[in-house]
Amino acid sequence: MDIYQHYRHDERLFLDQVFEWIQMVKDSYAFRLTDFLDPRQQEIVTQLANYDGEVNAYFHGGLEDAERKRGIIAPTYFEPKRSDYGLAFFELQYAVKFFTIEHSQLLGALMSLGLKREKFGDILINGQAVQFVVVDEIAEYVMLHLDSVGRAPVTLHKLSKDELIEPDDEWRSYTGTIPALRLDALLAEIFNISRSKAVTYIQKALVKINWKVVEQPSYECHIFDTISLRGFGRAKLQVLEGQTRKGKWRIQYSKKL
Repeated sequence: MDIYQHYRHDERLFLDQVFEWIQMVKDSYAFRLTDFLDPRQQEIVTQLANYDGEVNAYFHGGLEDAERKRGIIAPTYFEPKRSDYGLAFFELQYAVKFFTIEHSQLLGALMSLGLKREKFGDILINGQAVQFVVVDEIAEYVMLHLDSVGRAPVTLHKLSKDELIEPDDEWRSYTGTIPALRLDALLAEIFNISRSKAVTYIQKALVKINWKVVEQPSYECHIFDTISLRGFGRAKLQVLEGQTRKGKWRIQYSKKL
């Protein structure tokens, strides 16, 4: 069976990488630790591990419901410990009376250090408290070099896993119907805009699917995709309920408030 036929063309490079990880685990009888994976990547790793049958996949990102997690691919007899995931946790210390730090600002500051997105996990904000998760291998580098976020001077305080806060992100669930599982149709439904405006935003590179810019209005969306439109917010496609008699798709999605 050609397993590639069940995945999008742009996911094939990641599929090849996962197959390589699985083979390394089987050859070495040792687990393989990944960088941070988004939910779609976690799903793919789990599916391919199950397809192989000789390895298991585990994930951890700090909090139980973390979005981005590091993965462990391991022989079926292996049981990972929390310390195996190699996570480091930080909280920003800054003048809260004078500055407000937003998710996008901290994300930009981390990226400006020359770090790949795969090297850090969730950013947790609750009120004035701002925390984030990184792979342990770069913790010292981040501690030494992250000294400002936006206009706010910051210092970093290293945390234990038990000191992590629950983010104050709120998501609300919705249902709707769309004529096709195209990106432009999904954007129009989720953000209550015209389809022509959705096409314009896509072509201006303002739209991301699973954290990657997509510029094709006809791009086919799948369950568990995370869709973001700059200036409008972020949403997740949760459930495909099937098609109506007129051929439209009934969908459930959640949107960040």
